[in-house]
Amino acid sequence: MTERPGIGARDSAFGVGCRRPSLIAARDRRHGATRWLLAILAILLSASALAAPHVGVVTMGPGEEYWARFGHDAILIDDRADDPSSEPILYNFGYFDLDEPGFFRHFIEGHANYQLVALPARVDLAQYAQAGRGAVVQWLDLTPAQASKLQTRLQWNARPENARYPYDYFTQDCTTRVRDALDYALDGQLRAQMTTPSHGLTYRSEAVRLGAPEWWLGLSMHFALGPYADRPLSLWDEAFIPSRLHDTLATLHTARGTPLVLGEQPLLPQRLPPAPPDFPAWRVWFVGTGLLIAAMFLLGTHYAPRTTAVFAGVFWLQCGVLGTALIAIWAFTAHVAIYDNENILLTSPLCFALLPGAWAQIRGREAGRWHRRLLMWVAISAGAALFLKFLPFRIQRNGDWIALLLPIHLALAWAGRSRSGNGTIQTPRSACA
Repeated sequence: MTERPGIGARDSAFGVGCRRPSLIAARDRRHGATRWLLAILAILLSASALAAPHVGVVTMGPGEEYWARFGHDAILIDDRADDPSSEPILYNFGYFDLDEPGFFRHFIEGHANYQLVALPARVDLAQYAQAGRGAVVQWLDLTPAQASKLQTRLQWNARPENARYPYDYFTQDCTTRVRDALDYALDGQLRAQMTTPSHGLTYRSEAVRLGAPEWWLGLSMHFALGPYADRPLSLWDEAFIPSRLHDTLATLHTARGTPLVLGEQPLLPQRLPPAPPDFPAWRVWFVGTGLLIAAMFLLGTHYAPRTTAVFAGVFWLQCGVLGTALIAIWAFTAHVAIYDNENILLTSPLCFALLPGAWAQIRGREAGRWHRRLLMWVAISAGAALFLKFLPFRIQRNGDWIALLLPIHLALAWAGRSRSGNGTIQTPRSACA
Protein backbone atom coordinates (compact mmCIF):
# COMPACT_ATOMS: atom_id res chain seq x y z
CA MET A 1 0.00 0.00 0.00
CA THR A 2 2.82 2.30 0.95
CA GLU A 3 4.66 1.53 -2.30
CA ARG A 4 1.98 2.85 -4.49
CA PRO A 5 2.31 6.42 -3.31
CA GLY A 6 6.03 6.02 -3.51
CA ILE A 7 5.83 4.65 -6.99
CA GLY A 8 3.39 7.37 -7.80
CA ALA A 9 5.64 9.97 -6.35
CA ARG A 10 8.59 8.56 -8.16
CA ASP A 11 6.68 8.57 -11.40
CA SER A 12 5.69 12.13 -10.71
CA ALA A 13 9.20 13.18 -9.81
CA PHE A 14 11.03 11.40 -12.60
CA GLY A 15 8.31 11.03 -15.14
CA VAL A 16 6.14 14.08 -15.32
CA GLY A 17 8.65 16.17 -13.46
CA CYS A 18 11.36 15.33 -16.02
CA ARG A 19 9.13 15.84 -19.15
CA ARG A 20 7.64 19.31 -18.33
CA PRO A 21 10.83 21.40 -18.80
CA SER A 22 11.37 19.89 -22.29
CA LEU A 23 7.77 20.66 -23.43
CA ILE A 24 8.01 24.25 -22.25
CA ALA A 25 11.31 24.71 -24.07
CA ALA A 26 9.91 23.24 -27.27
CA ARG A 27 6.85 25.46 -27.06
CA ASP A 28 9.03 28.51 -26.46
CA ARG A 29 11.20 27.58 -29.42
CA ARG A 30 8.11 27.28 -31.66
CA HIS A 31 6.77 30.62 -30.50
CA GLY A 32 10.15 32.18 -30.98
CA ALA A 33 10.41 30.79 -34.49
CA THR A 34 6.91 32.08 -35.23
CA ARG A 35 7.84 35.51 -33.98
CA TRP A 36 10.95 35.47 -36.14
CA LEU A 37 8.93 34.41 -39.20
CA LEU A 38 6.38 37.15 -38.58
CA ALA A 39 9.16 39.70 -38.20
CA ILE A 40 10.84 38.56 -41.41
CA LEU A 41 7.49 38.60 -43.23
CA ALA A 42 6.82 42.14 -42.00
CA ILE A 43 10.25 43.22 -43.24
CA LEU A 44 9.60 41.61 -46.63
CA LEU A 45 6.19 43.22 -46.90
CA SER A 46 7.67 46.57 -45.99
CA ALA A 47 10.40 46.10 -48.58
CA SER A 48 7.87 45.13 -51.25
CA ALA A 49 5.77 48.15 -50.35
CA LEU A 50 8.80 50.36 -50.82
CA ALA A 51 9.70 48.60 -54.05
CA ALA A 52 6.17 48.70 -55.50
CA PRO A 53 5.85 51.32 -58.26
CA HIS A 54 3.39 54.17 -58.29
CA VAL A 55 0.81 53.74 -61.06
CA GLY A 56 -1.06 56.49 -62.85
CA VAL A 57 -3.26 56.92 -65.91
CA VAL A 58 -2.25 59.88 -68.08
CA THR A 59 -5.06 61.39 -70.17
CA MET A 60 -4.17 63.73 -73.04
CA GLY A 61 -6.53 66.30 -74.53
CA PRO A 62 -7.64 66.46 -78.18
CA GLY A 63 -5.25 67.67 -80.88
CA GLU A 64 -5.65 69.61 -84.12
CA GLU A 65 -5.02 66.72 -86.51
CA TYR A 66 -8.07 64.65 -87.41
CA TRP A 67 -6.57 61.50 -85.91
CA ALA A 68 -5.92 63.33 -82.62
CA ARG A 69 -9.44 64.71 -82.18
CA PHE A 70 -10.41 61.93 -79.80
CA GLY A 71 -7.71 62.43 -77.19
CA HIS A 72 -5.32 59.80 -75.91
CA ASP A 73 -4.11 58.08 -72.75
CA ALA A 74 -1.34 55.85 -71.41
CA ILE A 75 -0.18 54.16 -68.19
CA LEU A 76 2.55 55.80 -66.13
CA ILE A 77 4.81 53.58 -64.01
CA ASP A 78 7.01 55.40 -61.50
CA ASP A 79 9.32 53.16 -59.47
CA ARG A 80 11.85 55.75 -58.35
CA ALA A 81 11.13 54.79 -54.73
CA ASP A 82 12.97 51.54 -55.42
CA ASP A 83 15.50 52.95 -57.90
CA PRO A 84 16.09 56.72 -57.56
CA SER A 85 18.15 56.72 -60.76
CA SER A 86 15.26 55.46 -62.91
CA GLU A 87 12.78 57.56 -64.89
CA PRO A 88 8.99 57.26 -64.93
CA ILE A 89 7.95 55.16 -67.92
CA LEU A 90 4.90 55.85 -70.04
CA TYR A 91 3.33 52.77 -71.63
CA ASN A 92 1.58 54.07 -74.74
CA PHE A 93 -0.63 51.78 -76.84
CA GLY A 94 -1.19 54.34 -79.59
CA TYR A 95 1.80 53.82 -81.88
CA PHE A 96 1.69 52.47 -85.43
CA ASP A 97 4.28 51.99 -88.15
CA LEU A 98 3.52 53.67 -91.49
CA ASP A 99 6.50 51.82 -92.99
CA GLU A 100 4.95 48.47 -92.20
CA PRO A 101 4.39 46.61 -95.50
CA GLY A 102 0.78 47.01 -96.59
CA PHE A 103 -0.16 49.25 -93.64
CA PHE A 104 -2.68 51.37 -95.56
CA ARG A 105 -4.22 48.35 -97.27
CA HIS A 106 -4.59 46.60 -93.92
CA PHE A 107 -6.07 49.76 -92.42
CA ILE A 108 -8.70 49.99 -95.17
CA GLU A 109 -9.50 46.30 -94.75
CA GLY A 110 -9.87 46.69 -91.00
CA HIS A 111 -6.76 44.66 -90.12
CA ALA A 112 -4.37 47.40 -89.03
CA ASN A 113 -1.88 46.70 -86.26
CA TYR A 114 -1.03 49.16 -83.50
CA GLN A 115 1.59 48.59 -80.84
CA LEU A 116 2.62 49.34 -77.28
CA VAL A 117 5.73 51.46 -76.87
CA ALA A 118 7.42 52.15 -73.51
CA LEU A 119 9.24 55.48 -73.35
CA PRO A 120 10.49 57.79 -70.62
CA ALA A 121 7.55 59.99 -69.71
CA ARG A 122 9.45 63.22 -70.41
CA VAL A 123 10.20 62.01 -73.96
CA ASP A 124 6.68 60.87 -74.77
CA LEU A 125 4.98 63.90 -73.24
CA ALA A 126 7.23 66.31 -75.14
CA GLN A 127 5.28 65.77 -78.37
CA TYR A 128 2.00 66.56 -76.63
CA ALA A 129 3.46 69.70 -75.08
CA GLN A 130 4.69 70.84 -78.48
CA ALA A 131 1.24 70.30 -79.99
CA GLY A 132 -0.46 72.26 -77.21
CA ARG A 133 -2.32 69.25 -75.87
CA GLY A 134 -2.97 69.07 -72.16
CA ALA A 135 -2.25 66.06 -69.93
CA VAL A 136 -3.27 65.02 -66.42
CA VAL A 137 -2.31 61.97 -64.40
CA GLN A 138 -4.63 60.10 -62.06
CA TRP A 139 -2.63 58.27 -59.39
CA LEU A 140 -4.25 54.95 -58.54
CA ASP A 141 -4.59 53.28 -55.15
CA LEU A 142 -3.18 49.87 -56.07
CA THR A 143 -1.74 47.41 -53.60
CA PRO A 144 1.96 46.62 -53.98
CA ALA A 145 1.03 43.24 -55.46
CA GLN A 146 -1.35 44.82 -57.97
CA ALA A 147 1.15 47.50 -58.98
CA SER A 148 3.92 44.95 -59.47
CA LYS A 149 1.57 42.67 -61.40
CA LEU A 150 0.66 45.51 -63.74
CA GLN A 151 4.28 46.57 -64.23
CA THR A 152 5.35 43.00 -65.03
CA ARG A 153 2.50 42.63 -67.51
CA LEU A 154 3.34 45.89 -69.27
CA GLN A 155 7.04 45.08 -69.47
CA TRP A 156 6.19 41.75 -71.08
CA ASN A 157 3.66 43.37 -73.40
CA ALA A 158 6.19 46.01 -74.54
CA ARG A 159 8.61 43.42 -75.89
CA PRO A 160 8.83 43.59 -79.70
CA GLU A 161 7.35 40.12 -80.11
CA ASN A 162 4.32 41.02 -77.94
CA ALA A 163 3.81 44.72 -78.64
CA ARG A 164 1.49 44.56 -81.68
CA TYR A 165 -2.25 44.13 -81.44
CA PRO A 166 -5.13 44.21 -83.97
CA TYR A 167 -6.62 47.69 -83.89
CA ASP A 168 -10.32 48.44 -83.83
CA TYR A 169 -11.51 51.97 -83.17
CA PHE A 170 -14.33 50.94 -80.84
CA THR A 171 -13.21 47.72 -79.16
CA GLN A 172 -9.39 47.55 -79.44
CA ASP A 173 -7.84 51.00 -79.29
CA CYS A 174 -5.28 52.74 -77.08
CA THR A 175 -7.84 53.39 -74.34
CA THR A 176 -9.44 49.96 -74.21
CA ARG A 177 -5.95 48.46 -73.88
CA VAL A 178 -5.28 50.73 -70.89
CA ARG A 179 -8.65 49.75 -69.42
CA ASP A 180 -7.97 46.03 -69.93
CA ALA A 181 -4.49 46.25 -68.40
CA LEU A 182 -5.88 47.90 -65.28
CA ASP A 183 -8.65 45.32 -65.06
CA TYR A 184 -6.05 42.55 -65.29
CA ALA A 185 -4.09 44.03 -62.39
CA LEU A 186 -7.27 44.42 -60.33
CA ASP A 187 -8.44 40.84 -61.02
CA GLY A 188 -11.60 41.96 -62.80
CA GLN A 189 -12.70 44.53 -60.23
CA LEU A 190 -12.67 47.29 -62.83
CA ARG A 191 -15.05 45.56 -65.21
CA ALA A 192 -17.35 44.49 -62.38
CA GLN A 193 -17.94 48.16 -61.53
CA MET A 194 -18.26 49.29 -65.15
CA THR A 195 -20.99 46.96 -66.42
CA THR A 196 -23.73 49.46 -65.57
CA PRO A 197 -25.29 51.41 -68.46
CA SER A 198 -23.76 54.73 -69.42
CA HIS A 199 -25.71 57.94 -69.86
CA GLY A 200 -27.41 56.94 -73.12
CA LEU A 201 -24.19 57.16 -75.10
CA THR A 202 -23.47 55.16 -78.25
CA TYR A 203 -20.44 54.62 -80.45
CA ARG A 204 -22.00 57.01 -82.98
CA SER A 205 -22.72 59.77 -80.48
CA GLU A 206 -19.15 59.70 -79.20
CA ALA A 207 -17.38 59.35 -82.55
CA VAL A 208 -19.42 62.06 -84.29
CA ARG A 209 -19.23 64.38 -81.28
CA LEU A 210 -15.44 64.27 -81.23
CA GLY A 211 -15.05 64.32 -85.00
CA ALA A 212 -17.44 67.24 -85.56
CA PRO A 213 -14.77 70.02 -85.38
CA GLU A 214 -13.43 68.52 -88.62
CA TRP A 215 -16.77 68.75 -90.44
CA TRP A 216 -15.83 66.24 -93.12
CA LEU A 217 -14.72 63.73 -90.48
CA GLY A 218 -17.88 64.10 -88.40
CA LEU A 219 -20.16 63.83 -91.44
CA SER A 220 -18.24 60.88 -92.88
CA MET A 221 -18.53 58.87 -89.66
CA HIS A 222 -22.19 59.83 -89.26
CA PHE A 223 -22.92 58.53 -92.76
CA ALA A 224 -20.72 55.42 -92.66
CA LEU A 225 -21.68 54.00 -89.26
CA GLY A 226 -24.40 51.37 -89.27
CA PRO A 227 -26.75 50.06 -86.57
CA TYR A 228 -23.85 48.48 -84.65
CA ALA A 229 -22.81 51.98 -83.63
CA ASP A 230 -26.23 52.86 -82.19
CA ARG A 231 -26.60 50.24 -79.48
CA PRO A 232 -26.52 51.58 -75.91
CA LEU A 233 -23.14 51.35 -74.22
CA SER A 234 -22.12 50.32 -70.74
CA LEU A 235 -19.49 52.29 -68.88
CA TRP A 236 -17.07 49.53 -69.88
CA ASP A 237 -17.82 49.98 -73.60
CA GLU A 238 -17.85 53.75 -73.27
CA ALA A 239 -14.24 53.64 -72.08
CA PHE A 240 -12.94 53.54 -75.66
CA ILE A 241 -12.81 57.33 -75.31
CA PRO A 242 -9.92 58.57 -73.08
CA SER A 243 -11.93 61.31 -71.38
CA ARG A 244 -14.74 58.87 -70.55
CA LEU A 245 -12.32 56.42 -68.94
CA HIS A 246 -10.80 59.33 -67.01
CA ASP A 247 -14.20 60.38 -65.66
CA THR A 248 -15.25 56.82 -64.80
CA LEU A 249 -12.02 55.99 -62.95
CA ALA A 250 -12.73 58.91 -60.62
CA THR A 251 -15.97 57.18 -59.50
CA LEU A 252 -14.61 53.66 -58.87
CA HIS A 253 -13.45 52.02 -55.64
CA THR A 254 -10.91 49.44 -54.60
CA ALA A 255 -11.79 46.12 -52.96
CA ARG A 256 -11.18 47.85 -49.63
CA GLY A 257 -13.88 50.40 -50.38
CA THR A 258 -11.47 53.31 -50.85
CA PRO A 259 -11.50 55.52 -53.98
CA LEU A 260 -9.46 54.01 -56.77
CA VAL A 261 -8.02 57.41 -57.70
CA LEU A 262 -5.82 58.83 -54.96
CA GLY A 263 -5.51 62.20 -56.63
CA GLU A 264 -5.09 64.01 -59.93
CA GLN A 265 -2.05 65.98 -61.01
CA PRO A 266 -1.84 68.30 -64.06
CA LEU A 267 1.16 67.64 -66.27
CA LEU A 268 0.57 69.86 -69.33
CA PRO A 269 -1.82 72.75 -70.01
CA GLN A 270 -4.45 72.35 -72.74
CA ARG A 271 -3.85 75.24 -75.15
CA LEU A 272 -6.18 73.94 -77.87
CA PRO A 273 -9.99 74.18 -77.83
CA PRO A 274 -11.66 71.44 -75.78
CA ALA A 275 -13.73 68.67 -77.34
CA PRO A 276 -17.43 69.43 -78.02
CA PRO A 277 -19.57 68.30 -75.09
CA ASP A 278 -22.58 67.07 -77.09
CA PHE A 279 -23.63 65.51 -80.38
CA PRO A 280 -23.81 68.27 -83.01
CA ALA A 281 -27.26 69.77 -83.63
CA TRP A 282 -27.33 69.09 -87.36
CA ARG A 283 -30.97 68.09 -87.85
CA VAL A 284 -32.22 71.57 -88.82
CA TRP A 285 -29.43 71.96 -91.36
CA PHE A 286 -30.11 68.54 -92.87
CA VAL A 287 -33.84 69.22 -93.19
CA GLY A 288 -33.34 72.73 -94.56
CA THR A 289 -30.67 71.68 -97.06
CA GLY A 290 -32.71 68.70 -98.30
CA LEU A 291 -35.83 70.80 -98.88
CA LEU A 292 -33.86 73.62 -100.53
CA ILE A 293 -32.10 71.32 -102.99
CA ALA A 294 -35.36 69.51 -103.75
CA ALA A 295 -37.07 72.85 -104.52
CA MET A 296 -34.17 73.91 -106.73
CA PHE A 297 -34.42 70.69 -108.75
CA LEU A 298 -38.18 71.12 -109.20
CA LEU A 299 -37.82 74.72 -110.36
CA GLY A 300 -34.72 74.02 -112.41
CA THR A 301 -36.48 71.31 -114.39
CA HIS A 302 -38.80 73.96 -115.82
CA TYR A 303 -36.49 76.98 -116.13
CA ALA A 304 -32.98 75.57 -116.64
CA PRO A 305 -33.34 71.88 -117.58
CA ARG A 306 -29.87 71.35 -118.97
CA THR A 307 -28.11 72.97 -116.01
CA THR A 308 -30.39 71.02 -113.68
CA ALA A 309 -29.46 67.81 -115.51
CA VAL A 310 -25.79 68.53 -114.83
CA PHE A 311 -26.38 68.89 -111.09
CA ALA A 312 -28.69 65.85 -111.09
CA GLY A 313 -25.97 63.81 -112.78
CA VAL A 314 -23.41 64.90 -110.17
CA PHE A 315 -25.87 63.99 -107.41
CA TRP A 316 -26.56 60.54 -108.86
CA LEU A 317 -22.85 59.91 -109.37
CA GLN A 318 -22.13 60.73 -105.73
CA CYS A 319 -24.98 58.55 -104.52
CA GLY A 320 -23.81 55.64 -106.63
CA VAL A 321 -20.24 55.93 -105.36
CA LEU A 322 -21.30 56.18 -101.71
CA GLY A 323 -23.76 53.29 -101.91
CA THR A 324 -21.28 51.06 -103.70
CA ALA A 325 -18.60 51.92 -101.14
CA LEU A 326 -20.90 50.93 -98.27
CA ILE A 327 -21.66 47.59 -99.95
CA ALA A 328 -17.97 46.95 -100.65
CA ILE A 329 -17.01 47.71 -97.02
CA TRP A 330 -19.76 45.37 -95.84
CA ALA A 331 -18.68 42.59 -98.19
CA PHE A 332 -14.88 42.82 -98.19
CA THR A 333 -13.63 44.42 -94.96
CA ALA A 334 -13.68 43.78 -91.21
CA HIS A 335 -15.23 47.15 -90.31
CA VAL A 336 -18.17 45.69 -88.39
CA ALA A 337 -19.46 49.11 -87.35
CA ILE A 338 -20.30 49.90 -91.00
CA TYR A 339 -22.13 46.65 -91.79
CA ASP A 340 -25.85 46.55 -92.57
CA ASN A 341 -25.97 50.29 -93.19
CA GLU A 342 -29.45 51.54 -94.15
CA ASN A 343 -27.92 54.50 -95.97
CA ILE A 344 -27.40 52.10 -98.86
CA LEU A 345 -31.13 52.59 -99.53
CA LEU A 346 -30.61 56.35 -99.75
CA THR A 347 -27.56 56.10 -102.00
CA SER A 348 -28.53 53.14 -104.15
CA PRO A 349 -26.01 51.95 -106.76
CA LEU A 350 -28.99 52.11 -109.14
CA CYS A 351 -28.14 55.81 -109.39
CA PHE A 352 -25.32 54.87 -111.76
CA ALA A 353 -27.97 53.73 -114.25
CA LEU A 354 -29.48 57.24 -114.21
CA LEU A 355 -26.32 58.87 -115.57
CA PRO A 356 -27.04 58.09 -119.28
CA GLY A 357 -30.42 59.77 -118.88
CA ALA A 358 -28.75 62.83 -117.32
CA TRP A 359 -26.32 62.99 -120.23
CA ALA A 360 -29.18 62.79 -122.71
CA GLN A 361 -30.98 65.66 -120.96
CA ILE A 362 -27.80 67.74 -120.97
CA ARG A 363 -27.70 67.34 -124.75
CA GLY A 364 -31.38 68.26 -125.02
CA ARG A 365 -32.54 64.77 -125.93
CA GLU A 366 -35.15 62.52 -124.38
CA ALA A 367 -34.06 60.39 -121.45
CA GLY A 368 -36.43 57.53 -122.16
CA ARG A 369 -39.15 55.77 -120.24
CA TRP A 370 -36.66 53.49 -118.55
CA HIS A 371 -35.07 56.56 -116.95
CA ARG A 372 -38.38 57.60 -115.34
CA ARG A 373 -38.91 54.08 -114.04
CA LEU A 374 -35.45 54.04 -112.52
CA LEU A 375 -36.18 57.37 -110.87
CA MET A 376 -39.24 55.84 -109.22
CA TRP A 377 -37.29 52.80 -108.02
CA VAL A 378 -34.57 54.99 -106.53
CA ALA A 379 -37.23 57.09 -104.77
CA ILE A 380 -38.95 53.95 -103.47
CA SER A 381 -35.60 52.69 -102.17
CA ALA A 382 -35.07 55.96 -100.31
CA GLY A 383 -38.61 55.74 -98.94
CA ALA A 384 -37.84 52.27 -97.59
CA ALA A 385 -35.18 53.85 -95.36
CA LEU A 386 -37.90 55.99 -93.79
CA PHE A 387 -40.18 52.95 -93.40
CA LEU A 388 -37.49 51.11 -91.43
CA LYS A 389 -37.60 53.85 -88.79
CA PHE A 390 -41.01 52.49 -87.73
CA LEU A 391 -39.66 48.98 -87.07
CA PRO A 392 -38.63 48.45 -83.43
CA PHE A 393 -35.75 46.12 -84.26
CA ARG A 394 -34.02 48.67 -86.51
CA ILE A 395 -31.99 51.10 -84.40
CA GLN A 396 -29.79 52.94 -86.87
CA ARG A 397 -29.73 56.66 -86.19
CA ASN A 398 -29.80 57.94 -89.79
CA GLY A 399 -32.76 60.32 -89.62
CA ASP A 400 -30.48 63.20 -90.62
CA TRP A 401 -29.60 61.51 -93.89
CA ILE A 402 -33.22 60.60 -94.60
CA ALA A 403 -34.18 64.24 -94.05
CA LEU A 404 -31.47 65.34 -96.49
CA LEU A 405 -31.70 62.78 -99.30
CA LEU A 406 -35.30 61.56 -99.42
CA PRO A 407 -36.78 64.97 -100.49
CA ILE A 408 -34.20 65.20 -103.27
CA HIS A 409 -35.01 61.74 -104.64
CA LEU A 410 -38.73 62.46 -104.46
CA ALA A 411 -38.27 65.79 -106.23
CA LEU A 412 -36.26 64.23 -109.05
CA ALA A 413 -38.81 61.43 -109.42
CA TRP A 414 -41.64 63.98 -109.54
CA ALA A 415 -39.73 66.09 -112.06
CA GLY A 416 -39.56 63.05 -114.30
CA ARG A 417 -43.35 63.02 -114.47
CA SER A 418 -43.40 66.54 -115.94
CA ARG A 419 -41.82 65.39 -119.16
CA SER A 420 -43.83 64.97 -122.31
CA GLY A 421 -45.25 61.66 -123.29
CA ASN A 422 -42.51 61.05 -125.83
CA GLY A 423 -39.85 61.56 -123.17
CA THR A 424 -38.54 64.97 -124.30
CA ILE A 425 -37.97 67.73 -121.78
CA GLN A 426 -40.43 70.60 -121.80
CA THR A 427 -38.12 73.58 -122.32
CA PRO A 428 -38.70 77.18 -123.41
CA ARG A 429 -38.39 77.79 -127.16
CA SER A 430 -35.41 80.06 -126.59
CA ALA A 431 -33.59 77.15 -125.04
CA CYS A 432 -34.35 74.92 -128.02
CA ALA A 433 -33.45 77.47 -130.61
